[in-house]
Amino acid sequence: MNFYLFTVTVPTIEEGKKIAKILVESKLAACVNILKDISSVYRWKGEIQEDNEHLLLIKTTEENSESIVQKINTIHSYTEPECIGFKIEKGSQKYLNWIKDVVD
Repeated sequence: MNFYLFTVTVPTIEEGKKIAKILVESKLAACVNILKDISSVYRWKGEIQEDNEHLLLIKTTEENSESIVQKINTIHSYTEPECIGFKIEKGSQKYLNWIKDVVD
């Protein structure tokens, strides 16, 4: 079984908590960490933007990966939300088993 870590930026802690609860309650994610106060510099509509955001770290299985992307695109307030998945190459087997057990 393959496991994934997704990163998603959000404009507010409240939106981050809302997304986290939806993902965990629907068993798409085992856990979502919310990292407060990151600075983002990016190009949007031809202009350089700088914002304070928050970062979600979402742990899930490969089987739920596409559903995570679809759900983020549906419930996120951004027009084009960040939703980037990274395959977890190494990790504590006990923790990875926990992820599998929680989302199954």
